[in-house]
Amino acid sequence: MSRKPKKGYFVKGQFVAEGSELDLELKRELKGGLEISKTDLKRESTELQVLGEALMTLRSDLFKPLPLSDKLIDALAEAKRITNFEGKRRQMQFIGKQMRLLDPETLLAVREALEVQRLGSAKHTASLHLAEAWRDRMVANDDAVGEWIAQNPGTDTQQLRALVRQARKDAPPADNAAVSQGLAPRQSRAYRDIFQLVKSVLSPAKSEETDQVQDDQDE
Repeated sequence: MSRKPKKGYFVKGQFVAEGSELDLELKRELKGGLEISKTDLKRESTELQVLGEALMTLRSDLFKPLPLSDKLIDALAEAKRITNFEGKRRQMQFIGKQMRLLDPETLLAVREALEVQRLGSAKHTASLHLAEAWRDRMVANDDAVGEWIAQNPGTDTQQLRALVRQARKDAPPADNAAVSQGLAPRQSRAYRDIFQLVKSVLSPAKSEETDQVQDDQDE
């Protein structure tokens, strides 16, 4: 009497009987692979939705050159107008779907544009801190004024020295009570003007660029 053939399948030339240890192991690996794949897809979807949200903060001169679809551009503009929480959430999901349709080159361009903006913001912040440091040094010490003029010969020397003298004259008396509460003393107009003068030399195009970005956002 012939033996009934076992049910199974071949993997790389090897017969695997259904219900065997090898069969169960292969099925566990397959199931695990599918779970990992679903997790990766969900993670990618979330990342692209976040990337789409970041696109809404990208300034105009970096946004316009990106090869985005009209549908995505319209969706981003609509998301900026929506104030309802649930409506905003649904719109961001839609943006995430549109982001998944972008090719790898476009996604790379988006990430690079956001990085350019991030580094530019960091440099601007550092420039402001440097301007503050120079202002405080010049108000405190004439040597710092001379050092600044030597490094920046295009500075209006008379204006700078006049502002420094006025800032020293207008300097508020120390208020120990305010200092103890972490409150900065109110500074004079000359003190603030020194900062603006120094800032304009350190980053002369920044104020014009900021005004242009604001105009683009208001359109």
